[in-house]
Amino acid sequence: MSAARPVDAARADDDAPAAAVDDAGSRVGRPGPVGVAVDGVARAVRAVRTSRTALGEAAGALLTPGGLAGAAVETMWISTHLAIYPLGLVGGRSRGTGPGYRIEHLPPVQRGLHVRDVEAAGTPIVLVHGIVDNRSVFTLLRRGLRGRGFGRVSTMNYSILTGDVRVAAARLAAEVERICEETGYERLHVVGHSMGGLIARYYVTRLGGDARVHTLVTLGSPHAGTWTAYGWPSTLTRQLRPGSPLMRELAGPVAGCRTRFLCYWSDLDQVMFPQRTAALEHPDLDVTNVRLHGVGHTSIPIMDAVVRGISEALAHLDEDGSTVAPAVAPLHAPRSSGRRPGC
Repeated sequence: MSAARPVDAARADDDAPAAAVDDAGSRVGRPGPVGVAVDGVARAVRAVRTSRTALGEAAGALLTPGGLAGAAVETMWISTHLAIYPLGLVGGRSRGTGPGYRIEHLPPVQRGLHVRDVEAAGTPIVLVHGIVDNRSVFTLLRRGLRGRGFGRVSTMNYSILTGDVRVAAARLAAEVERICEETGYERLHVVGHSMGGLIARYYVTRLGGDARVHTLVTLGSPHAGTWTAYGWPSTLTRQLRPGSPLMRELAGPVAGCRTRFLCYWSDLDQVMFPQRTAALEHPDLDVTNVRLHGVGHTSIPIMDAVVRGISEALAHLDEDGSTVAPAVAPLHAPRSSGRRPGC
């Protein structure tokens, strides 16, 4: 499988001192007290430089027409999301309606997916929200995907009291099995926002979920951890810090993983810090990282460019991610237009 190109994502492990390195770059064992102090100072200097770079990039992204427009959209969507948030607490899941094969209710331009590839149109899609959130964050994304011809789009809620990514991943595994049994499909797609993407990644790479998940789309997920997790001390947020045991576990080998990954990250994401930590870098995984400009963390699921990109990726079921359907454009890095998905 092809791996994504590396990006500058910090993966410092602050729990243990690094081994000393000689001039040739060879490890020469654990440092003594003086070496530990020097190593700590060096790590602190690197952290300061990285934070300055990240802050500079974020400021540069904000102080552009697209960045200012994106910040305005983020503010408006957060207000709207807070208003509809209570509705997302009702029930544990939202089921997709119908088997996904009816086309008479769709405008002619939206019937193409069903006519061209009825299997792609009917393959279930599961949406997984982030920390202290619920399925209401997917209100527009779900409507946008169904409006583009996907017949079964479901959302899964997990408790805001969840204290372990692994526990939520096991919950997702059970939900996927239920959907597969109910629909008869052996594989489906998962879209995860924020921590939801990390939950889905753990399921795919550590719980054997690649047998069930054809494509995993992550939206602003902390694949390399995020420094903002240091601002909220809890068992769960400690897992989301760079270099945590969970991050080290996810960085381990994933030989033969069958799931393809599509990861969106934004240079204006105020929750991911540095912003590039939302890109996924792993030598064993087939990853396409897509950078968005001027899109806030909560706004990523509502951007028209994101809905189009997800639709293009899920409109065909090939294993290597190349475009095989004649009417589907190749996957590309979209430029955010600041519009909500047309539904």
